[in-house]
Amino acid sequence: MLHIDLICVGKLKETYLKDAILEYSKRLSKYCILNIVELQDEKVPTILNGADKQKIISKESSNIASHIRDKSYVIALDLNGKQCTSEEFSEKMEKLAFSNSHITFLIGGTLGMSRELLSSCNELISFSKMTFPHQLIRVFLLEQLFRNFKIQNNEIYHH
Repeated sequence: MLHIDLICVGKLKETYLKDAILEYSKRLSKYCILNIVELQDEKVPTILNGADKQKIISKESSNIASHIRDKSYVIALDLNGKQCTSEEFSEKMEKLAFSNSHITFLIGGTLGMSRELLSSCNELISFSKMTFPHQLIRVFLLEQLFRNFKIQNNEIYHH
C-alpha cells in the first residue's frame, strides 16, 4: 500500500479545518497509509525585515527537511509549481505509485520554503495562482488525494 506523508508547518487551530482533515484522513485510509506531520511554525513579527524573513524561512525549511524520509518522492506545494487538473494529478499519482512506495508532500509556513528546500524536491505543484492560507491548502491537498484514488479506481465521486 502506498505511504503518503504530509509535512506541514503550523498547527491547525480552527475546528472546522481539523474536522475536514479528520474526515479526509478516514476516507484515504482505504487507499493509502497517510501520515500527517505538523511542525511548529516560527513567530512572525508584525514588522518584518528581510533578514528576519530569511531566518524564519531557513529555520522552518530545515525542520521540514529533517522530517523527509529517505527514498521518498517529494512534492512541494508552491505558488511557482506546475498546475494540473484533477485528472492529470491522478495520472501523475498513479505513475508515481508504480515506482515509489512513499510520496511526501510539503506545505510550508506563512512565508514559504527556502529555495534550497524547493530545489531539492522532485517537483513543485500549485493548486492556484491565488494565495490561500496554508492550513486550508492541507484540506485541498487531502481532497485532491481522495479524488485521485476515486478516479484511479473508477469510483463515483460527487463534485
